[in-house]
Amino acid sequence: MSHKFVFLCTFARTMNLGRIFGWLMALLLMATGAYGQSNADRERRVGERSSEDSSTVRTLDGKQLQEVSVSAQGHRHAKTSGLGNTDYIGSGDLLRAACCNLGESFTTNPSVDVNYADAATGAQQIKLLGLSGTYVQMLTENIPNYRGAAAPYSLGYIPGPWMQSIQVSKGASSVKNGYESITGQINVEFKKPQSTPFADANLFYNTKGKLEANLGGNLHLNDRWSTALLGHYEILDKAHDGNGDGFVDMPKVRQGQLMNRWAYMGDNYKFQAAVKGLKEHREGGQIGHHDMITHPYLIDITNERYEAFAKNAYIFDHEHGSNIALILSGSLHHQNTLYGNKQYNTDQRNGYASLMFETDFNEHNSLSTGISLNHDHFDFDETVPGVYAQYTFKVGEQFTLMGGLRWDHSNIYGSFVTPRMHLKYSPSDIVTLRGSIGKGYRTNHVMAEYNYLLASSRQIIIDDDLDQEEAWNYGVSAAFSIRIGERKLELSTEYYYTTFLHQLLIDMDSNPHAVHFTNLVGDSYSHTWQAEAASELFEGFTLTATYRRTNVKTTIGGVLREKPLTNKYKGLITAQYKPGLGKWQFDATLQLNGGGRMPDGDWDSRYKGYEQLNAQVTRFFRHWSIYAGGENITGRRQRHPIIAADDPWGPKFDATMVWGPVHGAIYYIGIRINWNKI
Repeated sequence: MSHKFVFLCTFARTMNLGRIFGWLMALLLMATGAYGQSNADRERRVGERSSEDSSTVRTLDGKQLQEVSVSAQGHRHAKTSGLGNTDYIGSGDLLRAACCNLGESFTTNPSVDVNYADAATGAQQIKLLGLSGTYVQMLTENIPNYRGAAAPYSLGYIPGPWMQSIQVSKGASSVKNGYESITGQINVEFKKPQSTPFADANLFYNTKGKLEANLGGNLHLNDRWSTALLGHYEILDKAHDGNGDGFVDMPKVRQGQLMNRWAYMGDNYKFQAAVKGLKEHREGGQIGHHDMITHPYLIDITNERYEAFAKNAYIFDHEHGSNIALILSGSLHHQNTLYGNKQYNTDQRNGYASLMFETDFNEHNSLSTGISLNHDHFDFDETVPGVYAQYTFKVGEQFTLMGGLRWDHSNIYGSFVTPRMHLKYSPSDIVTLRGSIGKGYRTNHVMAEYNYLLASSRQIIIDDDLDQEEAWNYGVSAAFSIRIGERKLELSTEYYYTTFLHQLLIDMDSNPHAVHFTNLVGDSYSHTWQAEAASELFEGFTLTATYRRTNVKTTIGGVLREKPLTNKYKGLITAQYKPGLGKWQFDATLQLNGGGRMPDGDWDSRYKGYEQLNAQVTRFFRHWSIYAGGENITGRRQRHPIIAADDPWGPKFDATMVWGPVHGAIYYIGIRINWNKI
């Protein structure tokens, strides 16, 4: 234990996390290592925590599932369980790539696309069902999070080693979490303080000079109380200009985070709470060229974010699962940005509360109902109280029907109703059919969510009286599990259609020197079809192949057109080989990204498809592992992502016309240290 003590204290100080953090982590590790319990006590505590332990995740209808295993069979098993069409990314899947943050954890997931929003700030954006990530409701611990000012860089705000699992739900979601989900939900579960005692560390370094360090551990104070501490630090302080256009390909980044969690697991009363703080500084533009350029174009972005949540639940009838729960959360987000000579600063304060009641009347009928309140203090204040009810009818594992309805009232947009319904039918163990329909709404905070568009000379035009966005989503899917000898072939196919009644139109076509935020006039929709096959071809080797076709159109200038910067298709092949006793693991992922349309301007009207190859090898030891790999090994990248980079103060400068990777191949190496008390 003395070696761990010295290592963690020294490393924490080196990473500028401070003496306090170093000593806290060291003391936490020593206390965890000294903590002992009898087998009888351990079994009793596991039983008491079964509803909240880290080994389970919850489906759309509240059903518990064992956490996803590394194998393809484990992943596909989730497709035949639960009510919604949900991809489960478990702790084993997160080891298949570097997964430095939430955005990079989707490398092996066929449903979620992650791309850079521009070529200057490093902001990443996701797409689900062919539409922007603004239509995906982000949740942490099933609490709405990362809205408004946090949206542009939120994919980098959740370190990979902090995550226990990720659930990607496509289409209409439960009304319990609000009305904002249009194309789906992404929920992140963090490591739990009440789980099996652990202490871990993750160190990462890549060929661009990026260094990351993560430290974590939990402590069981007694039979009921437990706590956990998670720390993260990353730094990239080298300027890289691979294409020689004078602008760095990646911004310099320095980020530090700290989270402290607490849990009380009683027989009837359960409590969880956490506080989290983050500070990040980004520098981009023509840095490193001050000697050659008299007036360089610089980008400087600072984000500070503080979050807290508390979840209280009281179970008063274990037989029927009757419980009442109160969830409270709040966040403060401060952002200062500078794009050349343009400055944008914002402060967002959010408060959220939800009181819910759930019960199972019998094995066939259950009810969930509650009230909620959300308040955003922003460039304008919005307060939205709401009430919902959700009924589920279930016949064994064969048939489930869930219908939900919620009513909300915005002090800006008035009252609105959100209906949603889900259906699951499993006539046998071989096939599972699903269908969903639902409505979603969202309020736009234009400059907070899209301030990366300031990295251009475009004029920003924002209409007054922008509508609240409103859309319907329809989806059907089928999953098949076919046994072939001793192996299983897992097949799935799905189709989703999203159509907007009201939408924010980001018009970059009508004027190549302006971006116009206005209300949609006309049709706007997305058709997405996806097919996937997965199987363990031989002992230890699994292969998954996916193909997705997307057709997204919107009305621009009175003409229904293909949505710009949207890939027409995506192919994904992932392979994993874990031979023998599992001491070695080899992972490879090949992406085939289809071409698409560029906004109208003085450049090519379309871009071609491109491929990307990622690979990683991991060697496992008893309490640690070492991994090495490469991203974008094919080296494919957009050659000139910045328009008029030689004249950033001129009228044609634009760093937002990004459709592909902005950097070449990157190689990395890392080490994971894991200590788990058995």
